[in-house]
Amino acid sequence: MKNIAYLLVSFLLLTACNSEKKKEITLKKGDWKGEIFMQNDTLPFIFEIEKNANSFTGKLKNGEETIPLNDIEVKNDSVFISMHIFDITLKAKINENSLDGEYVKNYIPNYKLPFKATFGESKRFENPKSSNAFDGKWDIIFKDDKGNENVAIGIFKQDGNLVKGTFLTPTGDYRYLEGTVENNVLELLTFDGNHAFIFKMKLNENGELEGTFKSGLNWIETFTGKKNPNAKLPDANALTYLKDGYETVSFSFPDLNGKKVSLEDSKYKGKVVILQIFGTWCPNCMDETQFLSKWYRENIDRGVEIIGLAYEAKDDFNYAKSRVEKMKNTFDVPYEFLIAGTSNKEEASKTLPMLNKIISFPTTIFIDKNGKVAKIHTGFSGPATGEYYAKFVEEFNKTIDNLTSKK
Repeated sequence: MKNIAYLLVSFLLLTACNSEKKKEITLKKGDWKGEIFMQNDTLPFIFEIEKNANSFTGKLKNGEETIPLNDIEVKNDSVFISMHIFDITLKAKINENSLDGEYVKNYIPNYKLPFKATFGESKRFENPKSSNAFDGKWDIIFKDDKGNENVAIGIFKQDGNLVKGTFLTPTGDYRYLEGTVENNVLELLTFDGNHAFIFKMKLNENGELEGTFKSGLNWIETFTGKKNPNAKLPDANALTYLKDGYETVSFSFPDLNGKKVSLEDSKYKGKVVILQIFGTWCPNCMDETQFLSKWYRENIDRGVEIIGLAYEAKDDFNYAKSRVEKMKNTFDVPYEFLIAGTSNKEEASKTLPMLNKIISFPTTIFIDKNGKVAKIHTGFSGPATGEYYAKFVEEFNKTIDNLTSKK
């Protein structure tokens, strides 16, 4: 009898083991709520997983934008989600309804943040009622840990406790921010695959903002703000300029095949040329690249050329080429890209010594038909800035109209 009982137990255990072995670990299709843990705070975001045959794709939902995630790899019990054009990966172990892992910037040693996700959640925030105290434009002053100050404009649109908007600076914007108000504290967040930002602010007794800005592993700033419907920033067309004695920009940088290209080449002679100083690691540059690509396709017969000068995270041609090719293919960019240097602004400035300095990625240089610099625009006010983006587009077109009409 004991032998029979022993055989029965063994059979049940063996059956259970085989059952567990047959149970397939898979990444579930549908909505997931992700969370990145940084500096004692949590950055929530929503992403969607899709599956066709044996391949996975997805979408990252960041405020009013949706970013495609076309490079998702599942290996055994793990998933590796590449963050769009950026050299950044979400790496996680797959559990039945959850993911546990890390957010990794591959081009920076030891840059990792804890990450987890829960399946079946499509709501980024709770939405209790709240007064619209944060709605409007704000004069903002950011201050780092060394006491350096930088000005910005806060543009917030509040509906109940849900707030959308951005911060616009002299060198660009913080793209799509979204968050909620709770107990008179506003928390705004963004995660676009690269930017991992958390802004927390409250109103003091004078109706002014006091807040903190956290980015990634350890960057933190404080900021203050006063509501001002007429808030303005320094002129973006006056920050970067040619040094005395210069009228032109000259360079010789390799294209993606290693061939040297300069403005002296016949392709650019007698044409209006737009130089885009950018990096594929830069989300503002991503926004500008999409704008310039669309504009170029629509205006290709007007005698205007665009050259993208790429300043990448590593001083390695093959690495830089691979990142630029990914951007070019992702957005089907129709104009030429050159590998110009690294993203260090001091080193980047040395590659174009006729400029006072490179203070922002992106920076856009407009060159007339005679090869002379007509205008330099620092930064880029992207689509998240609303009226400022519309104004940039209008000004851009007026500049081109003026340059193409001249002999």
